Amino acid sequence: MDRLKQIESFIAVAARGSLAATAKAEGVAPAVIGRRLDALEARLGVKLLLRTTRRITLTPEGSAFLEDAQRVVAELANAEASVSAGGLRARGHLRLTAPAGFGRRHVAPLVPVFAGLHPEVSVSLNLSDRVTDIVHEGFDCAVRVGDLPDSSLVSVRLADNRRLCVAAPGYLARAGTPRHPQELARHQCLSLSSNASQARGWAFVVEGRLTHQRPAGRIDCSDGQVLHDWCVAGHGIAWRSVWEVEAEVRAGALVSLLDDFAAPPNGIHAVFPQRRHLPLRVRLWIDFLKRTYGDAGYWGVKPTGRTS
Repeated sequence: MDRLKQIESFIAVAARGSLAATAKAEGVAPAVIGRRLDALEARLGVKLLLRTTRRITLTPEGSAFLEDAQRVVAELANAEASVSAGGLRARGHLRLTAPAGFGRRHVAPLVPVFAGLHPEVSVSLNLSDRVTDIVHEGFDCAVRVGDLPDSSLVSVRLADNRRLCVAAPGYLARAGTPRHPQELARHQCLSLSSNASQARGWAFVVEGRLTHQRPAGRIDCSDGQVLHDWCVAGHGIAWRSVWEVEAEVRAGALVSLLDDFAAPPNGIHAVFPQRRHLPLRVRLWIDFLKRTYGDAGYWGVKPTGRTS
């Protein structure tokens, strides 16, 4: 129990950045939190936090340990909920957020299904390409696509997210087909004008190494759907997720390019605040997403004609 309390206090301090704030939330003296952290570091034999009078920062060892610690505590909470919930039914209000494009296709259609399975749960879904602060804005869970920034939040990987370079046949007939990522510099590339997930540029593996390029183009847009439409209309080359363009690639409206240089997939994640007791409705929503996205048939062509 002491070990678990030490780990929970470490996670809480990392999230709040303050011993005093953590102590106030737990109703104990700051010295108690400090002793727990000292005991944890002594037991592990490494320094996890750098503490000054003004701020607390994680050491590299602390950052690595935080991720594992969050996962272990979350799994323990889920195990307890599975046993203690017994015949309880999920109830209450579930506040969700997701990126607009992915959310429209792969979160919004699932919300009515989930609500139908749990009639005592109400759901609000926020779709926005802005990275929301789910703790301060009161969200229970976010679906996020791509690499996750360092965070005190807990994440569960739901599925892989692969990227493709694509262009319309008409564009390639006019401009030619690039055979190497370096040749993109001679093409009209359609890039997001403001998107954290592409801040480093388009990712490729060249000679066994992951590299990033920021192809130039005369037009850009902050909305991924607009880039998709421009690409289909033949205005240039785009770097988009498979779930966004696979239907057009299969139909021949878009051509996949530079496949031999494709970067490894990043992830589709469920992200939620660190909590000692995860509400049953949140746990069931995450399990529902894992089952749905984990079904290989889900990522095929949908009856609507759109694919993921």
